[in-house]
Amino acid sequence: MSSSIPEDNRYAKSHEYAHAEGDVAMVGITEYAQKELGDVVMVELPAVGTQIDANEEMGTIESVKAVSDLFAPVSGEVIEINEALTEKPDLVNTDPYGDGWLVKIRMSDPSELDELMGADEYDEYIEAESAK
Repeated sequence: MSSSIPEDNRYAKSHEYAHAEGDVAMVGITEYAQKELGDVVMVELPAVGTQIDANEEMGTIESVKAVSDLFAPVSGEVIEINEALTEKPDLVNTDPYGDGWLVKIRMSDPSELDELMGADEYDEYIEAESAK
């Protein structure tokens, strides 16, 4: 199972990931989250320039099954949103770690990444979640 969880990301218990490059984190939802949601039909994201705090709601994702809140795994300023999701929200399903990313955040405190789970820890977390 863990082979589908990229090692170079950090993971939140709310199933968002942060892929950091310097002080910028690309944020999206995990493979596990998109499978749980089902077919994504709409994504609402914060505006560029929005300041957000870690664990704060930053938007919603709507699937054929439900509407779920999206939470920021790190604090900072939204510097880019994935415009492609407006037309093709299903990119979240087909490529959650690539073309289906949600936002890019310039982190105000990169050390927050240390509070997120690594790939192995996240894998154990979702196995425990699935067993419930």
